[in-house]
Amino acid sequence: ICMTTPTGVRKIDDAHALRALAHPLRLELLEALTLHGPLTATTAADLVGESPANCSWHLRQLAKYGLIEEVPGATGRQRPWQRTSQGMEWHETSSDPAFTEAARSLTAVFIDRELALVKDAMSRVQPDGWGDAVIATQSMGWMTAAEMEALDQLVFDLLGTYRERIADPALRPEGSRPVRMLALAVADDRMQGPTDKPSKGGDDA
Repeated sequence: ICMTTPTGVRKIDDAHALRALAHPLRLELLEALTLHGPLTATTAADLVGESPANCSWHLRQLAKYGLIEEVPGATGRQRPWQRTSQGMEWHETSSDPAFTEAARSLTAVFIDRELALVKDAMSRVQPDGWGDAVIATQSMGWMTAAEMEALDQLVFDLLGTYRERIADPALRPEGSRPVRMLALAVADDRMQGPTDKPSKGGDDA
């Protein structure tokens, strides 16, 4: 699972950090820091619609696991926070059951949040020319695990075409708007027919 911008992708390999991330508001705060740069708890609160005290507490929890930090050299009563990396990824496969459970919990929170945001955006009236630009594409097929990994890289690279525009407004063409992009693919054996049997490879004896 990957939430990323062009550079500085951090691999989350600690169960405690995974559990700390599995909170919608913390993901919201990380996204706000990515899109709007360093923020104080008060400014972040205005962006995410929460109280400054609540945001301050959650920001400190993110800092506890090294996901954000105070801006070096900042002065004043309210210190701004910034991300320590502009992206993060995590994997669910582990020999540690506690790690796997934490990773799956974070994945569930991440997907629920993204789907809710996409559905909310789709429910709004779009300006002229944007209604038919909305993408909602579904497909099915038979693939190996290696082919899914290759597809993941292709999609990642394709979506990456536009990531640099987040940090550099000069790269944004006239008339562009922020667009949320989400790609999902998972093996679903419910599609199998009664005669379908996954290949195990090798020759029959």
